Amino acid sequence: MPKSALPRRSEGRKQAPFDAQTFLDSAGVARKVVDFPKKATIFAQGDAAKHVMYIQQGGVKLSVVNATGKEAVVAVLKPGAFFGEGCLAGQSIRMGSATSTALSTVLVINKDEMIRVLHSEHEFSDRFIAYMLSRNIRVEEDLVDQLFNSTEKRLARALLLLARYGKNDEAQKIIPRVSQETLAEMIGTTRSRVNLFMNKFKKLGFIDNENGLEIKSSLLSVVLHD
Repeated sequence: MPKSALPRRSEGRKQAPFDAQTFLDSAGVARKVVDFPKKATIFAQGDAAKHVMYIQQGGVKLSVVNATGKEAVVAVLKPGAFFGEGCLAGQSIRMGSATSTALSTVLVINKDEMIRVLHSEHEFSDRFIAYMLSRNIRVEEDLVDQLFNSTEKRLARALLLLARYGKNDEAQKIIPRVSQETLAEMIGTTRSRVNLFMNKFKKLGFIDNENGLEIKSSLLSVVLHD
């Protein structure tokens, strides 16, 4: 790739955030674009793992089902997120499923092509590794949350994460509606428990669901309270 295609650094200026979409376009990475309707299966647990995927628009839910059929939501991803990267670490089959949470556009990159780009384009490789490390930290935090925090705290944290509180200027107070079933799967509880605490949060003024689901910063008090 010619040097001119890479983002330029300028002295005295804050470097612009790395735009994976722009990079993938400028680098001529071989990939295909696939549109998925809401609740479509992008890949299923046990499928062959041959591609890495990037969310262009929409959203994706990653989940795992155990031997008894119980489902757990591992992550809910938004535009700008990669998923399906397990194939890069030698996974031959998918360890979980990916389902679209809205009308979604996904870039599908062949595993061999992704490996080539990671080896040849160091800036992209650095950003991708940083992204995956951040994702791993989030998974570890979720595990600690499941083990040590109450259902109420886990739900509050999940809502704040969906609204991206703590992500500098990325916080979005109103998020697309998410079903109570999905929230229950995310935090490891029942729908009835989620309903109980959602009603409590609404009465306390922490959330509002009149026009979409509005998450207010005051919900942080639930997470921070001992």
